[in-house]
Amino acid sequence: MGILSRFKTIMSSNVNASLNRSEDPAKALNEYMRSLNSDLGKVKAEMASMVADESRARRELDECQAEIRKLQRYAEKMVQDGRDDEALRFLEMKAAEAKKEISLQSAYDQAAANVKQMRQLQDKLSADVGAIEARVLEAKGRLAASQSRQNMNGASLGALEEKAEQAYYEALAIAELHKDESSDLDERFAELERSKAESPADELAELKNKQNNRD
Repeated sequence: MGILSRFKTIMSSNVNASLNRSEDPAKALNEYMRSLNSDLGKVKAEMASMVADESRARRELDECQAEIRKLQRYAEKMVQDGRDDEALRFLEMKAAEAKKEISLQSAYDQAAANVKQMRQLQDKLSADVGAIEARVLEAKGRLAASQSRQNMNGASLGALEEKAEQAYYEALAIAELHKDESSDLDERFAELERSKAESPADELAELKNKQNNRD
């Protein structure tokens, strides 16, 4: 019966649960996608044939039922005309068609059931493909978000390093400035001290002054 022989297995499968249990989700995604696409191809190929079988079975059943109704009308007409032998012949033909109808009805019911199951398979497989595609998009979204965060973190780290380097050079410049200012102050203080130093003449006058005071 082709892919319909796997109807229960396919309908009871849970692609998300299987992927969650997989040790290698990426590999499982690829394998599931290949399997699903293969099954979908088989469904589409067999669907056309089954729909044709259903249509043919429906047509044969309709023709048989129409023949039964026609034979019933003929039998009734023969009875009205008093032609019982002819009426009986039409009723016997009707009975044969009624037996045929049972077989045709069974064939049509089976063909219709096959088409219904095939459509259910197609819907299930299409839904599973959609679920896998959603997982792929989700994975791509997480990857993009992760890369974006890494880029942002890298940019932030670069900015911090740049600021730290700038602060370092500013500190060096300030220290150098303070050093220069300190050197200038020391030099000015030394000059001031030198200017305060007494000349020999001043020192001689001071000594004489002290001597006179002792006398």
